[in-house]
Amino acid sequence: MSRINDRIIKTEYSEVMQKSYIDYAMSVIIARALPDARDGLKPVQRRTLYDMYELGIRYDRPYRKSARIVGDTMGKYHPHGDSSIYEALVVMSQDFKKGLPLVDGHGNFGNIEGDGAAAMRYTEARLQKITQEAFLADLDKDVVDFIPNFDETEKEPSVLPVKIPNLLVNGSEGIAVGMATNIPPHNLAEVIDAMKAYMLDSNITTRELMRYVKGPDFPTGGIVINEDDLLEIYETGVGKIKLRGKVEVEKAKGGRTNLVITEIPYTMIGANIGKFLMDVASLAETRKTQDIVDITNQSSKEGIRIVIELRRDADVENFKNLLYKKTRLEDTFGVNMLAISEGRPETMGLKQILKANVDFQFEVATRKYKNLLARELERREIQEGLIKACNVIDLIIEILRGSKDRAMAKSCLVEGKVEGIRFKSRESKIMAAQLMFTEKQANAILDMRLYKLIGLEIEALINEHEETMANIYRYEDILDRRDSMAQVIMNELDEIKEEYQRARRTRITTAGEAVYVEKKAEEMDVVFLMDRFGYARTIDMAAYERNREAAEMESKYLFVCKNTGKVCLFTNTGQLHTFKVTDLPFGKFRDKGVPVDNVSNYDSAKESIVYAASQSDLNLYRMIFVTKQAMLKMVDGGEFDVAKRTVAATKLQENDEVLSVAAYKEQRNIVLQSREGYFLRFAIEEIPEKKKGAIGVRGMKLGAKDELEAVYYTRNAVEQSIEYGKKPLELNKIKAGKRDGKGVKIRV
Repeated sequence: MSRINDRIIKTEYSEVMQKSYIDYAMSVIIARALPDARDGLKPVQRRTLYDMYELGIRYDRPYRKSARIVGDTMGKYHPHGDSSIYEALVVMSQDFKKGLPLVDGHGNFGNIEGDGAAAMRYTEARLQKITQEAFLADLDKDVVDFIPNFDETEKEPSVLPVKIPNLLVNGSEGIAVGMATNIPPHNLAEVIDAMKAYMLDSNITTRELMRYVKGPDFPTGGIVINEDDLLEIYETGVGKIKLRGKVEVEKAKGGRTNLVITEIPYTMIGANIGKFLMDVASLAETRKTQDIVDITNQSSKEGIRIVIELRRDADVENFKNLLYKKTRLEDTFGVNMLAISEGRPETMGLKQILKANVDFQFEVATRKYKNLLARELERREIQEGLIKACNVIDLIIEILRGSKDRAMAKSCLVEGKVEGIRFKSRESKIMAAQLMFTEKQANAILDMRLYKLIGLEIEALINEHEETMANIYRYEDILDRRDSMAQVIMNELDEIKEEYQRARRTRITTAGEAVYVEKKAEEMDVVFLMDRFGYARTIDMAAYERNREAAEMESKYLFVCKNTGKVCLFTNTGQLHTFKVTDLPFGKFRDKGVPVDNVSNYDSAKESIVYAASQSDLNLYRMIFVTKQAMLKMVDGGEFDVAKRTVAATKLQENDEVLSVAAYKEQRNIVLQSREGYFLRFAIEEIPEKKKGAIGVRGMKLGAKDELEAVYYTRNAVEQSIEYGKKPLELNKIKAGKRDGKGVKIRV
């Protein structure tokens, strides 16, 4: 018995991980995420279509439950979960995602606005006619290789014999490991014309091919606005296509104008339509524009229709440019034409994709016509044997009647063996010995029925033989001459184009960048209100005066500012965050505000606001900074007039944070209160002025574990008291000291 150590294989862990990851990555790249350049299909799509073909779910037969298709595909060919199979089935049926849908879906298969398909147990599907005719038609002619499925109990095609460049027609998108593909759909007729042009001249340039393929043709229409960039994109296989939705202007009642979006960018399909509506509403809420009266989504099965009602005096073109700049009505489609070519991922240009498809068509056609030729040659052999047999039918009948069994008769027909056969005459025996039929001919003769001897049947046999000879001549010509095969392929392409072509939906043009001229808002005073939860808004002065008491009671920060100005937020981490007043909603007093987190870089989860003011007010004063470690300084407010949204307002020592920021106005004394009950009052003049990048000076000597807890300011001859230890404490009566003193202990 061998020891267990003899069966232990020692290896480097990093090598095992590296090999395993590479195997996994290649599996995802080749067998799941990327399409094949020849048929333009991912494995899950190919397997689903082939399974529907095997189940006989043809375009002219009844629909079958999607769950039946998904279950059969998963059990036979694609063991990666039912959700991925059903999703592939759904996408292949959606005419707003595919330029040429391959599946005919019956039931709720989702919509362009992002609503998902119904569960697979409710929906039904069958093949589209073009899928059957152009994707699966010749599978019975041994035109592609069949490989074992995952458990080697079934055979599946390694590629479908697709007759069109489906990779271009339907496009593809997928994320693999370390790479991704994103191929836009194109117009079927244009792609077929380009493929024919390449077949006629393999030296054709990409620029010449683009006389046929104008550019992408998205199912959602829209406008490609960077026509000048398309040549480089189709040369290299990578680039960015700029898309715009189609906008029409309609006159509405009351002299108003409606902007109607009838086509959207392909990238807006799904939830992005809802986001677009929210973005347009946000433009009105944040007062980026005041031209919007209302927005409604009137889209239906007939198509997209999003209506934006504008004010009478709106500048329509300027507003359109605003939509292009601030929403996804203008978007970018990142092209990366990555596909599996000859077993490896490759980024391909337009010409390379067409070459891969043309080479594949010739390969398929060669296998197809070799197979057909072999069948016709076999048929000719049998036909010639039957014709020859009809000429000596009496002798054959005599052989059959004189033979003891089928084997004896067959030996006579094939080899001329006459031993053991009873003949009526010596002449018959001599003639029988001269017979030289082939094996197949002999079997056909022995299987022949008597009605075949009728004159009309013999005449039909001769006609059939002539037809077979014509087919043999035609097939040999196709196989021997590349021009003949090319003509056959082009004829098939013409038939497909004739039946399934449609007009181009996407317009290709060159347009400059959208230029939006922002209207200058009329400058006025507004009141900034922010509650203790960090929700901020602005109201006009009249609304504030009517609700002054409630506003002051409910607001943590309240000040008057210009609607064209900025708001500054100082935080305990020493940061200054700024944002435009126009970023806040402006309206009625009881309208809800927005979190300042949404309009600035302030993060309420990591920092807290210690002071808020308008930037114009800061320019008028010096700002007093106090930290928990009792570091003080005064900074000219003009230093905080910055363009950046976030800057450091002060420098802090380790483990320190800002406790208070205040504008120096009429204060005369500052009172520092420590957590351990020490109070220090001294004149503000003792606080030196520093730059915002300085730490400052010490304001109070603190114990080892003590820190400042509160900061108060007093004015001369003005009494001010606080509650301390549930008793009133008059701040002006605290013994005056000097900066950097220990202060006095106030007993509770």
